[in-house]
Amino acid sequence: MGEVVATIKLMPESPEVDLALVKENVEKSIPEGAELHKIEEEPIAFGLVSLNVIVVVDDAEGGTEKIEEIFAQIDDVASVEVVDIRRLM
Repeated sequence: MGEVVATIKLMPESPEVDLALVKENVEKSIPEGAELHKIEEEPIAFGLVSLNVIVVVDDAEGGTEKIEEIFAQIDDVASVEVVDIRRLM
């Protein structure tokens, strides 16, 4: 079984959300079996900035579901969406 790199977009509830706090909560909530690679900020519009969380997980059925569920529980996160998955070679 290999590994995949997944990019998961976290959309904050409003432009006033403290992204540093959201990033800190993301770092704390990475489950066992997953590895946080990087967190990037992506400007959307009107001061709203999303976070693209890049994680490495096992290439198994439901590989990102657990992480998505955990990220959806983080305060001030309005939505969670997997935007890209690539197999590691």
